[in-house]
Amino acid sequence: MILKLKSVTKDYIWGGTRLRDEYGKKGDSQRLAESWELSCHPDGMSLIDGGEYDGVTLRDFVEKFPEIAGKKCQGEIPVLIKLIDAKDNLSIQVHPDNEYARKYEGDNGKTEMWYIVDCDKDSSIIYGFKENLSKEDFCRAIDENTLLQKVNTVPVKKGDVFLIRAGTLHAIGRGCLIAEIQQCSNVTYRVYDYDRRDNNGNPRELHTEKALDVTDCGKMVLPNGGIQGNTLVECEYFRVYKENISGNGNVHTAEESFAHVLVLEGSGEIISRDETYNLKKGDSFFVTAGTQWHIKGNCSIIYTVV
Repeated sequence: MILKLKSVTKDYIWGGTRLRDEYGKKGDSQRLAESWELSCHPDGMSLIDGGEYDGVTLRDFVEKFPEIAGKKCQGEIPVLIKLIDAKDNLSIQVHPDNEYARKYEGDNGKTEMWYIVDCDKDSSIIYGFKENLSKEDFCRAIDENTLLQKVNTVPVKKGDVFLIRAGTLHAIGRGCLIAEIQQCSNVTYRVYDYDRRDNNGNPRELHTEKALDVTDCGKMVLPNGGIQGNTLVECEYFRVYKENISGNGNVHTAEESFAHVLVLEGSGEIISRDETYNLKKGDSFFVTAGTQWHIKGNCSIIYTVV
């Protein structure tokens, strides 16, 4: 079975308008920072778009039919997939691992990956530290407002890929449009936010003490951003692939896990034995476990399995 999904959009102060203008996403505000393309998280759930189950949350659907998630998932969707439009810099932040998040937040930890869908010529990301720091060094850099001098700033280009493990200090830089695949979690600890204010004129909350608990303060090896073949990332939480399709794409079977398909460019059709859906840039599809599927057309997709 193939289910088309309707995303949930989020308005944050660093967001832009590309998700609305270029990807057809809808929201109540002019600014759309994120669209949650696949989510069963209580902070924003994907809806089924069309068909017999139109308007039902994906979470409710999976709870009713747990086998569609696949044996690896045990009736849950353990990943959350987003499109992110960073018109301005995101805060410098860190995410905890599973043990810490479940103990203190009642949520999962967050390891994530970024695929740079598009970016400005001078765009960059922040990825870990330039040198080994003690916790005291890290705390001092926050207090003395010198953190930007301690972190790695990595130039990016379209097509780059980065795996951001839990505990890695990081930030998306202005001008980046990113597809993010992550654990199903919404726990973020901010440590620096460029002294920005929220809509009420108050400084945005920082989470220094928890960030100090979970951040890896060792010197980080800089990622090269490159990929081999169509594999973007394989880790213990998800596997992510990219395909550029001209004509008929490869035939895939989601067996042990569901598959999620996100259309980055172009148009075509997604086809299973019993169903055919038209697809276009920005569309998002959930393919149930055990379904054989392929895509026909001229398009670029990212697909994710567990």
